[in-house]
Amino acid sequence: MPGVRFKLEAAPPRILAQNGETLTELPALWLRERCRDPLSLDPQTEQRLFDPHRLPDDLALVGIEECGENRARLAFSDGYAGEYELSRLADELEWEDGLPREIPWRADLTLDTVGVDGRALDSDEIRLRAVEVFLTHGLVIIRNLATDPECILEVARRFGYVRETNFGRLFEVYSRPGSNDLAYRPVPLGAHTDNPYREPVPGIQLLHCLVNDTRGGWSTLVDSLSVAQALQEEDPEGLQLLATTPVRFRFIDANEELVEHRPIVQRDVSGRMTGVHYSPRLDYLPLLDAGTTRRFQRARRRLSELFADPRFELRFPLRAGELMMFNNSRVLHGRTAYDPNEGHRHLQGCYIDLDAPKSLYRTLSRRLKPAPSGR
Repeated sequence: MPGVRFKLEAAPPRILAQNGETLTELPALWLRERCRDPLSLDPQTEQRLFDPHRLPDDLALVGIEECGENRARLAFSDGYAGEYELSRLADELEWEDGLPREIPWRADLTLDTVGVDGRALDSDEIRLRAVEVFLTHGLVIIRNLATDPECILEVARRFGYVRETNFGRLFEVYSRPGSNDLAYRPVPLGAHTDNPYREPVPGIQLLHCLVNDTRGGWSTLVDSLSVAQALQEEDPEGLQLLATTPVRFRFIDANEELVEHRPIVQRDVSGRMTGVHYSPRLDYLPLLDAGTTRRFQRARRRLSELFADPRFELRFPLRAGELMMFNNSRVLHGRTAYDPNEGHRHLQGCYIDLDAPKSLYRTLSRRLKPAPSGR
């Protein structure tokens, strides 16, 4: 953790971590749990060989001995003693997750900024660039792919593990009457999250264009982080209401009935917004008192307006051999209407989970990026 300095005191034994003006004493239990000797931690898996949940709650640090630069030997009241590397403790104090920070974008984003050549996906360097773009922008466009059926599954396996749903391992997106979802009709689709009625919601969607011979059917994408920034400036109370009020999402066909309740605005455990669960085709207004209902509807209506605002909406034709992979909650997708009599339009889609590209970024970064000097 940049800027963290440690102060070791012998009487009474304690370790203080200083970051700027903040001075924090590291609890004995916190330290004991992080021991790394081979009898306590398997060196290959880095999984514990002891159960820290069984440590006494009144555990105390009973001795400290410096043993070289950046190392100390610590002794505890349960009889354990071992060496600790202080830089590892500094890493533990860092809230950062080792991933690049998100870059909110609007309609002026150029596709080249998020584009990758699909012919080079065998290269770890290109895959690292692709996954870094995905993590920063919530979106990557992969070009120059084959248009063979199920090519999408090969691309998906480059970044994660395909998640099967009732729509199958992959789903075919083309116009067909009587289908169980409006995605399979030629009607326009507004910005939305796929499958907000599932638990968990699919983390990442891939859409691969095999044929597009129509003038319509343009893809639309919107970054919900940018839209939320705008709504926060206009109506912070409304945004808060959308983040704390669960709504009901429901999908039904002859074989399935999927129902979940969750807020429209999605936040992580620290309260930071990460995306939305948004689909006006599938959600239901919650039962609230009259005043709260009006405030909720104002915020929901304004969110809808912003998602369709040309300042935020990226609109483009997805061509044959192009694939877009996007964070299903952060980047909302849609489509303009098209005429199926004008020509054939056929996309294939599938889902993978968010954790795999995050893991891939960390492992490829370790392999390809040199460690900072002094570490």
